[in-house]
Amino acid sequence: MSDTADPKIIIYSTTWCAFCHTEAQWLDHLGIPYVKKDIEEDPEAQKELMEKLDGNFSGVPVTDVAGDMILGFDRPKLLEAIKTHKLDPKTA
Repeated sequence: MSDTADPKIIIYSTTWCAFCHTEAQWLDHLGIPYVKKDIEEDPEAQKELMEKLDGNFSGVPVTDVAGDMILGFDRPKLLEAIKTHKLDPKTA
């Protein structure tokens, strides 16, 4: 996991969410930096997420890839957004 001042990928998650942990491990394996925010432990993260979703929350993980909001651990959508925004260090 990377702590950058201006993160390009943010995973909004909870401690009990298996898909959240799997997504983080997958990004680690790919070497793609991200920031993980627990929406149960961090009220500001929850508020931030709800603003980005216009209050239409339906579960975690929700991943913000440079402004593209992706619900669930959807590898094809995540890879496409990572590619579109040139966030894969191997191809950047």
